[in-house]
Amino acid sequence: MKIHEYQAKAMLRDHGVPVPAGSPASSAVQARQAAEALGGERWVVKAQIHAGGRGKGGGIRRAASLSEVEQCAGQLLGSRLVTPQTGPQGQEVQQVLIEEGCDIAQELYCSLFIDRGAGQPALMLSPAGGMDIETVAADHPERIFRTHIDVLLGLADFQTRGLVANLPVSVAAQRALAPLLQKLYDVFRAKDCSLLEINPLILTPDDRPVILDAKIQFDDNALFRHPDVTALRDPTEEDPLEVEAAAYDLSYIKLSGNVGCIVNGAGLAMATMDVIKLGGASPANFLDVGGAADADRVENAFRILMADPHVKAVLINIFGGILRCDVFAEGVLHAVSKVAVEVPVIVRIAGTNAEEGQRLFAESGLNFLVADDMADAAAKVSQVIRAQDGQ
Repeated sequence: MKIHEYQAKAMLRDHGVPVPAGSPASSAVQARQAAEALGGERWVVKAQIHAGGRGKGGGIRRAASLSEVEQCAGQLLGSRLVTPQTGPQGQEVQQVLIEEGCDIAQELYCSLFIDRGAGQPALMLSPAGGMDIETVAADHPERIFRTHIDVLLGLADFQTRGLVANLPVSVAAQRALAPLLQKLYDVFRAKDCSLLEINPLILTPDDRPVILDAKIQFDDNALFRHPDVTALRDPTEEDPLEVEAAAYDLSYIKLSGNVGCIVNGAGLAMATMDVIKLGGASPANFLDVGGAADADRVENAFRILMADPHVKAVLINIFGGILRCDVFAEGVLHAVSKVAVEVPVIVRIAGTNAEEGQRLFAESGLNFLVADDMADAAAKVSQVIRAQDGQ
């Protein structure tokens, strides 16, 4: 789960982390009022979308008067902001953040994330903050410093001091940065974050660190512990089909391909997507219906797949362990009787009562192609896609 920048900064502020004063606004008039309340002579107007690269996309603008604040907000609100992370379709800007201007002496980069290879959280720090951090990571990895964190011991003082010692900053800045890193880890741990990224983390001319931008993502599996975090969710920033799938307790992620997938088990779902690619097609989604998929669950899965106009075929790949294949087949046939499925459906099932399940599909009279194994399923998927493309 992601939240907006203004929400992330409010969370950091509550934990004693220095962030600029600011307020969100959903209209140009509100933006001007927010700037008036902040006072000063310069402000920053920042588009609030769940995507990075806003600066390169024109989503962050400086204003030197109240009329400029209102004008910038009016131009951003309702527009579709295209950044390197949104894709060509962009994302609609429904809110902006109005912040006080800051004097910047130096831009740094900081992030906390889960290093899955090491099985530990990691803290990363770099003197090369700003919009080109991805280029720095690719071309100058020696300018990025990191340390892993023992989840039982926590982030130690020697680790923060060691990291900031690598930075070309003053001693005063180092002394201010080390405890700031500790506060950021406290937020990361307390809120079950999967990512806490600060870019840039700036130093002011008097060596004070300030969080100029913040991105926070949370572990969905831990949200039950954090109703305050769940309340920050903005479904308008998420794919409508993913929002609908979550309401049905389905693990669904929309992709850009043309073959819809219905699978039980995350590992099998990943393997299914690989098989589709190897067969020459492309998966349109990740969809795990779980180990006890009943007729209602399968019906909702089909409804979501059929709502995606890019889906040209559906591949059902089921291993019957806890779930018997014949019971699943009956559920699929029941679901298809309620949902208009107008594309070919390829079925591969294995496990308990697989033969009976295959018989039910074969004798259904519906547009089902029963595959013998995963290789056969991939071949059949590729065949129906090529036929639809006229190849």
